[in-house]
Amino acid sequence: MVRHKKDNFARGGKKFNNPRPRVPRGDEEEVDGATSSRPPYKAACWDMGHCDPKRCSGKRLMKLGLMRELHIGQRHPGVIVSPNAKRIISPADKDIMEQHGAAVVECSWMRVKEVPWSRIGGKCERLLPYLIAANTVNYGKPWRLNCVEALAACFAICRRLEWAEDLLRHFSYGPSFLEINKELLARYAACETEEDVKRTEEEWLTKIEREYEDSRIDGGDDVWTKGNTNRLPARTSDDEDEESGDEEDDDKDPFAISDDSEDEEQMAEIRRKILNSKSFKNPEEEEKQQPEKISRPEQLYVDSDAESGSGGSEDEAFDNIINATTVTDRTGIKAIQQRKAIETLSGSFSRAEISAPKKA
Repeated sequence: MVRHKKDNFARGGKKFNNPRPRVPRGDEEEVDGATSSRPPYKAACWDMGHCDPKRCSGKRLMKLGLMRELHIGQRHPGVIVSPNAKRIISPADKDIMEQHGAAVVECSWMRVKEVPWSRIGGKCERLLPYLIAANTVNYGKPWRLNCVEALAACFAICRRLEWAEDLLRHFSYGPSFLEINKELLARYAACETEEDVKRTEEEWLTKIEREYEDSRIDGGDDVWTKGNTNRLPARTSDDEDEESGDEEDDDKDPFAISDDSEDEEQMAEIRRKILNSKSFKNPEEEEKQQPEKISRPEQLYVDSDAESGSGGSEDEAFDNIINATTVTDRTGIKAIQQRKAIETLSGSFSRAEISAPKKA
């Protein structure tokens, strides 16, 4: 016999037992109590993995050993609570449930279309009637039950209320679910066939609708139907003035019919004054004042001789002759003459050849 070094046959060798599965705190006592005695019911589910493991009621039931998991493609012979079913559950399904148990689909209500319904289910698929959820995710919503609530409702309708109580005692909202739907579950359990359950559901919905309409009619002044009264808008003085004005108008003639001619004359006078007031007149363009035109003063030429005091008839005659003669520009004439003189200047050049002296 050949011994391997990993075998624990050596003297003093350590022997290791199988590790104990880890259980969340607070669930150890429940797991020990659940595994010590087998539950009287059979529960199963198809887990789609949509939900949060910390909030998933189906995963918690499987940890407690109260429900087993089914694989995709595996059929179940018992009662299957499914939103894809065509018939409603009734006490007539009690025998099948007691023999084969019940199964649910663990999925999110927002992702129901992703479930492969053709690969799961069975022959006895059933719908749940009107019930109100009490779980922390869909509290107060009708038909929005989670796994444990659906199984408990299935057991209670099939007249196994003790099974429902045993399932729900592991959840904080379990007693609330039974308390909210106590009367309705009792009515469903008192039925015999599927038609009776449908009729009971319709009667209950009609009752709820009627109570709602009555509360709207009779509870108009009920303080509980007005919401938070601390957040109502504050009343202003303008609103009070309008209300007082409305009361005064109500005391008067509602149709404003009066035969008094004095009132008509007063109204005509008031209308005339209003129309003649400044705000109703057509605006007239004010004439802008045009600036005055000031004529340019004429310059008077002062005679220098008159200022000097010199005068005489002969001098005045001579001055008149001088003033009448044409004034020539001597400076311009000289410039032209100089330019012409420059242009007429000419130069002459001479050439002489001188031979160099020869050497002796």
